[in-house]
Amino acid sequence: MKTVFVTVGTTSFDELIEIVTSSGAVQALKARGYERLVLQVGRGSLLPPADSCPNFRLEAFRFKDSIAEDIRQADLVISHAGAGSCLEVLGAEKPLLVVINNKLMNNHQLELAAQLHIDSHLLYCTCSTLTEKLRTMDLSVLQPFSPGQPKNFANFLDKALGVQ
Repeated sequence: MKTVFVTVGTTSFDELIEIVTSSGAVQALKARGYERLVLQVGRGSLLPPADSCPNFRLEAFRFKDSIAEDIRQADLVISHAGAGSCLEVLGAEKPLLVVINNKLMNNHQLELAAQLHIDSHLLYCTCSTLTEKLRTMDLSVLQPFSPGQPKNFANFLDKALGVQ
């Protein structure tokens, strides 16, 4: 069963939950063959019931100790633009669509998403463009994200400090 996992992290992003469960977004997901939607709603005020998306399997929860299994089981992840969430999904090598919360002040999320998009690691949009992005996105353009190499940095520091 093709699954979409949506996460807002530890914050609240009711607008994302509301739009991703709207009839237009659900129809766009169905058209792409998705049948199951799993929502991690965080501290938000919305916790949609299982029957709120007719003919679509919907599950929703606030928090878990780890969402790694939800990410692993997903065929597509839709996430807020928090750096931790983005890196966890990219590290799991899952297709990622980031939704920018443009109601945040001093929004650094756009900078992160734009750079990772330029490098072809993810797609991004806002809540107002999510349904259209779901209709038109091409996940085949996404490139795997190479994890960091902390050993290289440690070696550099060792040399710079004369330890090696």
